[in-house]
Amino acid sequence: MKASSRLAGVIKNHEKEILADWIKEQLAAVTLRGDLLKESELREQSRAFLAAVQAAVQKGGGEDISGPAWADVKQILSEISRSRALAGFSPTETATFVFSLKQPLFARLSVEIKNSAELGDELWSVTLLLDKLGMATIELYLKSRESVIERQQTELLELSTPVVELWDDIVALPLVGTLDSNRTQIVMETLLQKIVSTGASIAIIDITGVPTVDTLVAQHLLKTVAATRLMGADCIISGIRPQIAQTIVHLGVNLGEVTTKASLADAFQVALKRTGATIGKAKPEAAESA
Repeated sequence: MKASSRLAGVIKNHEKEILADWIKEQLAAVTLRGDLLKESELREQSRAFLAAVQAAVQKGGGEDISGPAWADVKQILSEISRSRALAGFSPTETATFVFSLKQPLFARLSVEIKNSAELGDELWSVTLLLDKLGMATIELYLKSRESVIERQQTELLELSTPVVELWDDIVALPLVGTLDSNRTQIVMETLLQKIVSTGASIAIIDITGVPTVDTLVAQHLLKTVAATRLMGADCIISGIRPQIAQTIVHLGVNLGEVTTKASLADAFQVALKRTGATIGKAKPEAAESA
């Protein structure tokens, strides 16, 4: 930026006026989300950002915002983008924070710089700078949203893979939906943690709710079984419907060393026998004599 010193001086000498005009611009914008952001927070974010921009320009940061001079500015934008992404702002609403600074800066520069050619160069440099910062804001916002979505997906997967303790030494993991690599990892971690916390010796993996079983799904199941055995627990797979049994045979997947049952109830009975536990019906109490 050829005239960066002029911009730094204008911001330094008219910081209060520029900040007031900028906040006024933001409060009047149609993209303002007063329901998601307090005015006091908006004022503090604006003050911190303007001061950081002034410092970066003063250091000779120029138009290359990837340089060290702009580190503080980008850190502030990262925090703002993340907080607004979490609050529910759109990318446009978030980027308006930066773009709305143009008008207040242009107004002050027009008063300070009388030479039209010099003013034109300065306005163009400031435009390029704010456009880059605005685009960086959008990129930071999208990264924040992706991070939020990934975390939510992980939380949903964890909620969709509950491990329940059926009996002493017996836990069960009912699976519902598609079993892919990411979910398999969560399934294994959840199951192994439950085995450690309960000391269970038998784990039942019920796939009644898994719509289809292909080679990849079968391999994922075998990995889970192997990991369970490494923890010292035996594994039973239940929910093997006729069509799934045919598919497994057709695919040539070897489940010969794994105990499989058609239903969770059948698997539970096997697990009870292996643990030496029994369940019986309560005997009816003898009728009281009249």
